[in-house]
Amino acid sequence: MRRSLGTVLLLFVLLGAGLLLDVGTARPASAHASVVTSTPADGARLDTAPDVVTLEFDEPVSLGAGYARVLDGDGERVDTGAAEVRGDVVTVPLEPDLPEAGYVVTYRVGSADSHPVSGAFSFVVGDGELVPAGSVGTGDDGDPVVGTLLPLARWVGYAGLALGVGVPLALATCWPGGWASPRLRRAALGGLVAVAAGAGLLLLLQGPYAAAAGLGSVTDPDLLGATLGSGYGRTLLVRAGLALVLAAVLARSWRRGRAPGPGVQVGAGAVAVALVVAVAAVGHPVAGSLPVLAVAVAAVHVAAMSGWLGGLTVLFAGLLRGTTPRAELDAALPRWSRLAGGFIGALVVSGVLQAVREVGSFSGLVSTTYGWVLVGKLALVLLVLVAALVGRDWVHQRIGGGRRPGGSRRRVVAQAFAAGAAEEPPAQLGVFRRAVLVELAGAVVVLVLSAVLVSQVPAQASMATPVDVTVPLRSAAGTEGTGSVQLTVDPARPGATTVHVYLLDAEDRLVQPRQIAVTLTELAQQIGPLDLDLAPAGPGHYVAEPSFPSAGSWTLTVNVRLDEFTAVTASTVFPVR
Repeated sequence: MRRSLGTVLLLFVLLGAGLLLDVGTARPASAHASVVTSTPADGARLDTAPDVVTLEFDEPVSLGAGYARVLDGDGERVDTGAAEVRGDVVTVPLEPDLPEAGYVVTYRVGSADSHPVSGAFSFVVGDGELVPAGSVGTGDDGDPVVGTLLPLARWVGYAGLALGVGVPLALATCWPGGWASPRLRRAALGGLVAVAAGAGLLLLLQGPYAAAAGLGSVTDPDLLGATLGSGYGRTLLVRAGLALVLAAVLARSWRRGRAPGPGVQVGAGAVAVALVVAVAAVGHPVAGSLPVLAVAVAAVHVAAMSGWLGGLTVLFAGLLRGTTPRAELDAALPRWSRLAGGFIGALVVSGVLQAVREVGSFSGLVSTTYGWVLVGKLALVLLVLVAALVGRDWVHQRIGGGRRPGGSRRRVVAQAFAAGAAEEPPAQLGVFRRAVLVELAGAVVVLVLSAVLVSQVPAQASMATPVDVTVPLRSAAGTEGTGSVQLTVDPARPGATTVHVYLLDAEDRLVQPRQIAVTLTELAQQIGPLDLDLAPAGPGHYVAEPSFPSAGSWTLTVNVRLDEFTAVTASTVFPVR
C-alpha cells in the first residue's frame, strides 16, 4: 500500500510540475472580448459629426441586457437608441446634426463566456472640448448584491449536482444495499431540485449582472427576455429541465427501498450525462479556442467532482453509520476505493488542462486574483487527497482492495480480519469515517472556490498580452483612406516596451511616408498625448521604445502625411495591465 501511496503522490507532483511548465510556455487563449478598433478612434477630432459609431471586438459579442450608447458632456444621450450587433462589430447610430462638442462612447456588451465587458472612450467634433471618458457617469459598476448571489447560485447548483448524480452513481456501482436508505433518496432528489433552483436563480440574476442593474430588476421582462434569448439562458433552461426530468425518473422508480430497474438506471444515466454537459457548457469553456474540447474537459471535471463528492456523501451518511452489515462493507469499500481513485485522477488531469487554458502563463498564476484562487484550490485539493489516501490505505489494510500480485495471501488476511470483525462492532470504522469527513468538508470548500473561479476573469485575460493589430488609415473626416498601419506593442504592461509601426499601401506593400508621428494617450488618467521617438528600421517600418507610466486603457494614434495633399490617421485602443 505504501508503494501505491507513493505512486499516487508522485502522479500528483508530476501533474503539478506539468501545470507549472505548461502555464509557463502555453500561448494564452482569448476569454473575454476586448475592443480592437473603433470609428471614430479614441481621442479623434472630426471636422463633422459622424452618422454612426462602430466598435470592433476580437470575438463575437452580444448586446443582450447591455448597451452601447453615446453621451454628450452633460451625460445626455445623443444616439438614436438603435444600437445593433453583427458578429464582432457593434454599430451605434447617432442623432443628425450634432453640434461641435466632445462626446463619450460607453458600452457594456456580453462576451462569449456570458461575462459583461464594459468600457468608454471619447471623441470631439469641430472645435469642441475633449470630454474625459469617465466624467459623465457611465454607470458601469455592478451591484454588489448581485455579484455575491451569482457564485452562491453556482455553488448551489454544483452541490446539488454532486448529490443528484453522485449519490445514485455510488449506489449503482458500489453499494446496492444503499437504495434502501430514505436519507440518501431524499439527498439525491433534493440535490436535483437544487440544480434546477440554482439554474433558475442564475437565469434571473444574469440580466441585472449584464446590465449593471440592481437586485430589484431581476423580474424586469426586458432583462429576462434578453437572457432567455441568449445561448447562456437557453443552456440554463435545458439544465433545469434535465434536472427535473432526472428527479422525476428517480422518484418514480426509487420506491419502497428497491433499486430502480436496469433499464431505468441506463435511462437515468443518459439524462445525467446530458445534465453534466449542460453544467459544463457555459462560462469560460465556451469562449476562446477549441470550445468543443474545452467543454468536453470541463464535463469530465464536473462528472468526476460529482461522482467523488456524491460517493463521499453515501459513505458518510449511509454506509459508515455503524448499522451496515459487515458483508456489505467488505463488498462496497474496495469498489469505492477503486472508483474514487479514478475520480481523483480525472479531476487532477482535467483540472490541469483547464488551468493551462485559463491561466496561460506562470505570472498569471501568481499575479492575478484568478491565479491565487486557483492556487488555493490546488492546495486544498492536495490536503483532501492526503485524507483520501489515508482512507484508501485503511481500506486496503483492513478489508482488502482487490486482486494484486501475491493477492492470495492478502485475501487470507482480509478474510481473517473480516471473520474476526464479524463477531464485534467494526470500531476501526471511526478512523475511516473521520478521513471521509475531512474529504467531504474539503470537497465542499473546493466547490465554493470553483464557484468563485467561474465568476472571476480568467488569469490570461487579466494579464498583459502583446498588441498586434492592423488598423485602416482614415482621413481627418473619418472616411477610410487607402492603406493601413500594422502596430505591435510588446509587452503591454507598465514600464518599458517596444512599439513597431509598419505603414502599408492598399496592396499591403510597405510604403515610405513624407512624415509620420505616433502618440500615446490615456484619457481617463489625463495622460498624454505622449510623442514617441521613432527610429527608422527599414522602408515603411519604424520602432520606438516608450515607457508606460501606468496601467489603463491606452490609445495609440498614428498621423501620416503621405504627400503634400494627403494626410491620414489610424488609431487603436488597448489595455495595459
